[in-house]
Amino acid sequence: MGFVKSSDELKRTARGKDGLYHFYDAEMLTVMWETKREIVKRLLPPPLKPTRRPLAMAFIAYYARTNFCPSYYEAGLFLKASFKGVEGNYCLAMPVTNDMAMAMGREEFGYPKKLADIEFKRSGNSIKAYIERHGARFLEVRARLTGKPTSGDFPALMASRKKDGGIFNYNFKYFLSPDESKFDYNPRLVRAKVIFRPNLVKWGDAEVKLSPSDYDPCAELEVVKMLGAVYTIGNNTMQRGSVVAETDPVAFAPYSLLKWDWWPVK
Repeated sequence: MGFVKSSDELKRTARGKDGLYHFYDAEMLTVMWETKREIVKRLLPPPLKPTRRPLAMAFIAYYARTNFCPSYYEAGLFLKASFKGVEGNYCLAMPVTNDMAMAMGREEFGYPKKLADIEFKRSGNSIKAYIERHGARFLEVRARLTGKPTSGDFPALMASRKKDGGIFNYNFKYFLSPDESKFDYNPRLVRAKVIFRPNLVKWGDAEVKLSPSDYDPCAELEVVKMLGAVYTIGNNTMQRGSVVAETDPVAFAPYSLLKWDWWPVK
């Protein structure tokens, strides 16, 4: 197969009849906590709005099989947000171990993906996981699958998905112009739904350690109250997304380095 694909080859690279991204037997640990309202307000780019409760969420996953690339590990860090009354999760970071998964998520949906080292190990009812880049282990999670979450309302918060089992994620899609003086186009707010169909669900409690890093400043999402952890194995589907708004490029500029490392001039 060469650089230029034939029409037959193009058809065979399509992601099945529906053209969607599918994850089979996805193994995921999701943790949620309350942070501070002022942190959410500071980190959400307009036109996204804070929700009633300042919630942060992280996941670590192993995708054993997909319809678009080999197996890989992935993690995500989110803030609960709303756009015109539609709640979803605004993605602040998405470390990943596969370059194709990184490129496809960034280029199509705007996910702020970066390559990273991810450890995700389960031993019985205990799970240990961490994410590391540039020698900094900036997020560590220890979970115990006790059958009971830390906070009684955590299952209801996780169950507040759509009837089809889906949740909305919000990302901004943007590229710098070649002369780096501006963006190629006004940054676009993308909303896309991910549908979860778990076959196994185990609740528990968790400890989250967020360590400072100039390149991955996840420690900004201070843990005020841990709500719980949930471990799932099941099939997920990422549906097609849509552009729901554009935002002013000057106002968005301070939020635009999620996809790239901040690197000091020496």
